[in-house]
Amino acid sequence: MRDCGRDLGRGSCLLGEKGWTGAAFGLLGYRKGVKGPTLSRTTREGWGTPSAGVPTIPGVAHLNRVSNSDLTSILFVLLLLVGLAQLLGYLFMKIGQPRVVGEILAGVILGPAVLGRLPAAAKFLEATLQQGNILNFVYWLGLLLLMFLSGAETGHLYRREERREVGWLAIVGTGIPFVLGLVAGPWLIGPALAGPNGNQISLIIILAVGVAVTSVPVVSKMFADLKILHTRFARLVLGVAVLEDIVLWLALAVATAVAGKTALNPRQLSQHLVVTIVFFGLGLTIVPRLVKAINKSRFNVIARHSPIAYAIAVLLAYCVVAGALGVSLVFAAFLAGFAVVHKKRRLFAEALEAISKVSFAFFIPVYFAIVGLKLDLIRGFSGWMVLVFLAGSCLVKVFSVALAGRCAGFRGLDLMNLAITTNARGGPGIVLASVAFDAGIISPKFYTTLVLAAVLTSEMAGAWLEFVMRRGWPLLKPTPAVEPGLPAVEQQPFAA
Repeated sequence: MRDCGRDLGRGSCLLGEKGWTGAAFGLLGYRKGVKGPTLSRTTREGWGTPSAGVPTIPGVAHLNRVSNSDLTSILFVLLLLVGLAQLLGYLFMKIGQPRVVGEILAGVILGPAVLGRLPAAAKFLEATLQQGNILNFVYWLGLLLLMFLSGAETGHLYRREERREVGWLAIVGTGIPFVLGLVAGPWLIGPALAGPNGNQISLIIILAVGVAVTSVPVVSKMFADLKILHTRFARLVLGVAVLEDIVLWLALAVATAVAGKTALNPRQLSQHLVVTIVFFGLGLTIVPRLVKAINKSRFNVIARHSPIAYAIAVLLAYCVVAGALGVSLVFAAFLAGFAVVHKKRRLFAEALEAISKVSFAFFIPVYFAIVGLKLDLIRGFSGWMVLVFLAGSCLVKVFSVALAGRCAGFRGLDLMNLAITTNARGGPGIVLASVAFDAGIISPKFYTTLVLAAVLTSEMAGAWLEFVMRRGWPLLKPTPAVEPGLPAVEQQPFAA
């Protein structure tokens, strides 16, 4: 019997040979030791076998048509993923929990832990293996759109009177967990955490980022659901999260750059790191200014007549350049979102709103569902690893943010609210796990651990905020005085 796990990208690995676990990964086109999205064998040889009587185009065999049965199979799988993800996401929102948790649970239900154990379900989904590249494309498009919209949320978060507080929370609250992860990493990492391309440097960086990261999308969604997105508390938390994400995405880019190099070549490593850092630096400084100039140019017909197409074109252009330079497309998508709205969000507000609606209606829920689909809670789960990482990372993060809050002048309940909320890893924690796993840096067990930590910390933050609001406690105590010339800080809302 062939070992499908040794070549997860092969569409010929049937469900009956290794069960739904191997099929789910083969469905996504993943191959061991290959960074980023890969194409299945059917993709490399053509879009499936042409049906009898279906004409082909001479010289372009790779454009052969997909048969009606293959297309029906893949549409049915997408229907299951998006339908169940939206349903469970809605139910979780109704009970005051993040939508993303329900979307991931949808994939878990359709994965090896639940339906994958039923022979009837496994046989029915077997046909989709021949078109697994389509699911792989939808998965990565959802991830890129999520990062693009996350980058678009980085503007207009800061007020001058809050910079000191944000600075303390970002530098101390993020710096301590990240540095502790780097320092303790050599003693904490081991074979159980490493993937096929994981070396000591990349694993240590992933561990440090996993401890320090804070979610922008999930936290902002929780604030919107609680109707506190306009408050000072929300601005502080999101401002800190944005600064954290920019620094930690750079660290993750470095980790993916050195992945797979057991014998690190100093010259190649230096070149790759320089390219990555320069790309990131230019993407945060000079390039947004160029994009801003192009946005307002009278020759930019696309931006004026089809702003949605223009915003997507910027995303694709960033990804193409990043791919040519060997930089991860995930970071390019984040920088593209940052550039499009850089200090001029109103230019593309309606376009970004339209992209956001479509993305959060289909592509992003499917992405999170496939994340859950990839979770093997039977063979890729380690209870002690989840417990140790969750407890250790939460203690370090909560303590660091509480210390940072005291330095910034917060006391009592304010510290608890800030610490628990910034401990939510949410979307970025899941993206961290996806990128590191796809790059072969981490093992399936560590991937499952990072995803579960992101889900559980988001659950804790959502439950705590709802509890505080229900009790009528303030999220932050009102500012006692306002400096001359500065606008008054709004009062925090109380539960009715």
